[in-house]
Amino acid sequence: MFVPKNLEEFIEIDASPAAVWAIASDLTRMPEWSPQTRKTIIRGGPIGEGSLMINLNRSGIKVWPTRSKVVAFEPEQRIAWKIRENHAIWSFELESMDDGTRTKLIERRDVSGDTTKLSKTLIDKFMSGETAFEQDLAIGMRQTLQRIRRAAESAS
Repeated sequence: MFVPKNLEEFIEIDASPAAVWAIASDLTRMPEWSPQTRKTIIRGGPIGEGSLMINLNRSGIKVWPTRSKVVAFEPEQRIAWKIRENHAIWSFELESMDDGTRTKLIERRDVSGDTTKLSKTLIDKFMSGETAFEQDLAIGMRQTLQRIRRAAESAS
C-alpha cells in the first residue's frame, strides 16, 4: 500500500493579508476557487475553530462528500480543516510581504499522520491511484490559488 505525500503550493498576491484573508477564509466560497469542490456547507454559525463543514466534491463523473472540522483559525494568518474520512489536514497560510502590501498564500495538504485504509482503497480503485490523484490535487491547488489571487487583486 502506498504512502500519501504532503502537498504544498503557493502564490504571491498583490493585496494585503487582510484582503486575502477575507476571501480565503470564507470556505463557503471554495466552489468558486477549487476545481473539485461543488458545494460547501458550514454548520454551527460563522466559521471559526470548531466549525463543521460538509463538502460535495467532483472529479469527472466521480462525486463524493467529505466532512471536516476547522482545527485552526488565526485571522490573517492561517485556517486549517481536518477531513474526517481520510484525516488529511488542508490549510491556507498567509505571509505578509512588502510591508503588508502583498501576501504569500500557501495551500497545504498535510497527511503526516497518514490516511485511512478506506481512503487509500478508494483512491487506488476509483481515482486512478495515488500518483495520479496527487497530481490532480496539485493542479487543483494551483488553480485554487490563482482564482483566489484574481479575486483578491480585483477587490483591492
